[in-house]
Amino acid sequence: MIQKCKGKVGFVSLGCAKNLCDTEVMLHRLMQAGYEITPEETEADVVVVNTCAFIESAKKEAIDNILDIAWLKEHGSLRGIVVAGCLPERYREQLLEEMPEIDAIIGVGSIDKIEEAVEQAMNGDGQKYCCLPQKDACSLGGDRIVTTGQAYAYIKIAEGCNNRCSYCAIPGIRGGLRSRPIEDIVAEARELDEMGIKELVVIAQDTTVYGLDLYGEYALPRLLRAITENTQIPWIRILYCYPDKITEKLIQEIRENDRIVKYIDLPVQHITDKMLTAMNRHGDSGCVRDAVRRLKEGVPDIVIRSTAIVGFPGEDEADFEALCQFISEGPFARFGAFAYSREEDTPAYSMEGQIDEKIKQERYDILMRHQLTVSEAFQQSLIGEIVEVLCEGFDSVSESYFGRSFREAPEIDGKIWFTASAGVQEGDFVKVRITEAMDYDLVGVVQA
Repeated sequence: MIQKCKGKVGFVSLGCAKNLCDTEVMLHRLMQAGYEITPEETEADVVVVNTCAFIESAKKEAIDNILDIAWLKEHGSLRGIVVAGCLPERYREQLLEEMPEIDAIIGVGSIDKIEEAVEQAMNGDGQKYCCLPQKDACSLGGDRIVTTGQAYAYIKIAEGCNNRCSYCAIPGIRGGLRSRPIEDIVAEARELDEMGIKELVVIAQDTTVYGLDLYGEYALPRLLRAITENTQIPWIRILYCYPDKITEKLIQEIRENDRIVKYIDLPVQHITDKMLTAMNRHGDSGCVRDAVRRLKEGVPDIVIRSTAIVGFPGEDEADFEALCQFISEGPFARFGAFAYSREEDTPAYSMEGQIDEKIKQERYDILMRHQLTVSEAFQQSLIGEIVEVLCEGFDSVSESYFGRSFREAPEIDGKIWFTASAGVQEGDFVKVRITEAMDYDLVGVVQA
């Protein structure tokens, strides 16, 4: 018996890859419940906006998107708006009071209630649906619709965080660390393998602490080995690792496991002991430098990506100069910076020595110029090299394919643009000779 369509639902997914995994779970639940998913918001009966609220710019992006959808509700055929994720988790009362266009809100711990929320929004009877249960009690994982194409998919191995960095609102939004059992993650990885996914990107708020709550140890190496033993996925990439938790077991697993790409994301946030202490980062500057050194010595040719925060309360010129000097030394082939965002309900919000926004932006610009010099040299060193590239698609404007090597993580690093004499499909691996280097992208041609 063919199930009758209950209505069309559009989705706007904002924020990080962890949020995208939640969106994909909600998509699956709605399709199973009989709703049709439409990419066109103008055709939807209900639009779900899955929001981020980590920093001020993310909150503004979320509000702007909700207001855009609200215009469709007022001037088009849209019947309801559901707001999900981090924004309602932080600002439930304000959203319900200041944005009457919203029909339903669900928090990060209630994505399993998406069907009820959409149904209420579809009714249009003026009754608001609100579901924000205890975050630490919510289920983890679940069947999902992969939205990232045939080449790669994310897999979330844990929820929440216990690190309590003084600038971070995540523990208040998503709760404390809750790791998924290894067998659950492996089962999901098998499903992705059967779908033909070629790259599995392992994510959590802090992947290196995975398993501590379940197994009493840092179990990421065990998990990586279990995934490779139970799937044929060619590439496994690790993001969001913390310097103080880079164990010798993890380094050994990355080095000896051929299917783990030699790339690691290692957010350091700063380099002076004064700033790392103020940020409540675990580990001093010696720990940061030691983690970088051990990774480079233990895994030849590893690419390390990192991030830093400029303009944190109390950062003086000496702290900033030390950070610039550290970045100029070239420890990171890939790097991004953020201007500190002052967030309510975090210890850093009330710290003395708050820094003017103009100075934050100036420091951001200066730091990224230092990194650009490092990046340009690294990119130029790749000219002439033949690299294995995972094709992600074809761009009709430039008439070239695009993809990534092991050196580039999806969405956050650059791409490799290449031409080929024969057709290449999304998800294919091809050998590409690099012929040109830009600031962050590379150009090449497929080798016969």
